[in-house]
Amino acid sequence: MGFLERFEEPVAGVAARSRGAKWARAALTRITTPLLPDDYLHLANPLWSARELRGKVISVTRETEDSATIRIRPGWGFSFDYVPGQYVGIGVLMDGRWTWRSYSLTSTPDTSANDKTIAITVKAMPEGFLSTHLVNGLKPGTVVRLAAPQGEFVLPEPLPEKILFATAGSGLTPIISMLRMVRQRGQRTDIKVIHSTPTPADLLFAQELEEMAASGLIDLHVQYTRAQGKVTPDVLPTLCEDWREREVWACGPGGFLEGLNKLYSEAGLEGRLHIERFALERGAVGAQGGTVTFKRSEKTATVDGATTLLEAGEAAGAIMPFGCRMGICQSCVVMLDKGCVRDLRTGAEHVEGERIQTCISAAAGDCTLDV
Repeated sequence: MGFLERFEEPVAGVAARSRGAKWARAALTRITTPLLPDDYLHLANPLWSARELRGKVISVTRETEDSATIRIRPGWGFSFDYVPGQYVGIGVLMDGRWTWRSYSLTSTPDTSANDKTIAITVKAMPEGFLSTHLVNGLKPGTVVRLAAPQGEFVLPEPLPEKILFATAGSGLTPIISMLRMVRQRGQRTDIKVIHSTPTPADLLFAQELEEMAASGLIDLHVQYTRAQGKVTPDVLPTLCEDWREREVWACGPGGFLEGLNKLYSEAGLEGRLHIERFALERGAVGAQGGTVTFKRSEKTATVDGATTLLEAGEAAGAIMPFGCRMGICQSCVVMLDKGCVRDLRTGAEHVEGERIQTCISAAAGDCTLDV
């Protein structure tokens, strides 16, 4: 390992906007050892950290009855060179524990602007205690943790001649960032937007979409499913006659995406379809659950196929390593000693002898973890 690598090793996993910022962090880490630099940085500014990305909630703006846009000012080290369509991890302190989820960015990476903020738009889900807190309980001034933006659900450059955005519910969130960037850059291409939502009261960004349609930026069709039915593989071709000629970006609930995948697969057009699935649609991959044994602590838990191994261990009182709790940081990786588990994101199965991420894996039958 060379001098530069050794010098930067304490902050090697921390995102930084420049080599200079990384050197500054490394220097702070070196000169304050054995005390953590965060002990000093936090006194000056709660958004300064040598170990992690942080941000402060600037505003929480209601979009619909059960959704809100949260604007955050990231602290030192956050890079604004993200791409529309990507998502960001956000950690919020709840009941003494940092709870993490990932949400699509609805802001645009305008690095020339003076307002250095990012935004996410969150819908409160009945089963989602964090999403409900973000919409109804999060207060401006709250300091949150952030994970650097990532994701491959992005538009190419140059833009395709014909684009179809097919979305449902809060699946509109990554698409609105793309549309805002297209508008901001003054780009013009043939864009068709087909969006479905239960009622007019549930429509996110309603006025903005209408303005985009009125300006000729998009050809917009909104389908209100309670009155007009869902957009299925049979319905979509009637709403967009040239669907075979368009590059498609689709985001929404699992059933909606499976229908689109079936339509394009049967037409031999899988390469035109780009899908963004929301994190952990639990139970959708059919994991059957089982008895999980935590080898070192000799504790057990019998769980269903929608409960993660990390949650099972915590409920059983087993000491489990964890970090982001959403499959990004790799802090929860352990060895699978016996049995089989299933990745809740992809459905992929892992067997004994493999290292697994407990925060995004569920039991596929009885299994034993070396933890």
